[in-house]
Amino acid sequence: MAVSSSFWNGKKVLITGHTGFKGSWLTLWLHHMGAEVTGYALEPKGEPNLFTEAGVGDICLSVTGDVRNRGHLLETMLTAEPDIVIHMAAQPLVQYSYEYPVETFEVNVMGTVNVLEAVRQASELNGKLRAVLNVTTDKCYENQEWVWGYREHDRLGGYDPYSNSKACSEMVTAAYRSSYFNPDTYPAPLPVVATARAGNVIGGGDWSDNRIVPDCVRALTGDDPLMLRNPAAIRPWQHVLEPLSGYLQLVQSMVTHGNTYGGAWNFGPNEDNERNVEWLVREMGRLWGKDNFYQVDTEAAPHEALNLKLDSAKAKRHLGWSPRWDTLTGLKYTVEWYQAYQRHENMRQACVDQIEAYMAAI
Repeated sequence: MAVSSSFWNGKKVLITGHTGFKGSWLTLWLHHMGAEVTGYALEPKGEPNLFTEAGVGDICLSVTGDVRNRGHLLETMLTAEPDIVIHMAAQPLVQYSYEYPVETFEVNVMGTVNVLEAVRQASELNGKLRAVLNVTTDKCYENQEWVWGYREHDRLGGYDPYSNSKACSEMVTAAYRSSYFNPDTYPAPLPVVATARAGNVIGGGDWSDNRIVPDCVRALTGDDPLMLRNPAAIRPWQHVLEPLSGYLQLVQSMVTHGNTYGGAWNFGPNEDNERNVEWLVREMGRLWGKDNFYQVDTEAAPHEALNLKLDSAKAKRHLGWSPRWDTLTGLKYTVEWYQAYQRHENMRQACVDQIEAYMAAI
């Protein structure tokens, strides 16, 4: 099953975290396919940001709100009457979580509780909701530094506050699914509930601190060299449209085929496209046309996993999903996006052009 514009046309979708990097790309894609999107999130963080640069607020109903505010979230959900909820609001940064662990757990754990509680109450009142997808991360697994990819049934864990909070979010979702959205216990209609775990995404429009691609862009366009913390660390790099296509295909199957498609799903790159940090940085410089813009940082840094891989066999087998762009292709589109931004082009159109190119490859 491919991403289907006809499926999404006219669907009402509530996205939490639509002002973020992935949320903005998802909102743009859904709008392009004819969906009616309501977004619930904090104001976009920092300047510049993709939400503002691509005018995402002009193509959706954008509600400013915090997922820690359960009452406001429920009010928004009842007003929007969505067919589908995609929960993406999060504190997404490992380094930030070391400095602000309480905020990280509040947002990522209790935020998930609040979303699912709002879903539960909204479902009881109107019965319209068909699918709920909680987007977490590959870092929710207890990292054993394995050379093979983690599978959906492997043990959850998390060394740092961010990773651990996402493992907790997974367990919260599992508890709500079995307690309140279990078709063996409660009569239909009930929404199907699933979680999605993806790797490290790259793509145009990300300006977050302590992320490798934004750090590269700042170094490539500025005077200060990039300082690499963990050059040998292997990550499942993928263009942002790769996991988003997986989320969309998963939701399509959840709505069409029901509870069989609940549970956890991995969306990672093929194994031969997993590269270390220094490879990514070096290739990005080559594509940009600038060498010698980084140095290896020898100072001690907070713990991060060295090897992290995902096994996406379940999604490939049951959804027909597979990566369409290898890492180098994804990096090429990423560099093209930032260079278009440097030329002051229409960035919403730049996003739509890349979405169309990706859909043509599906």
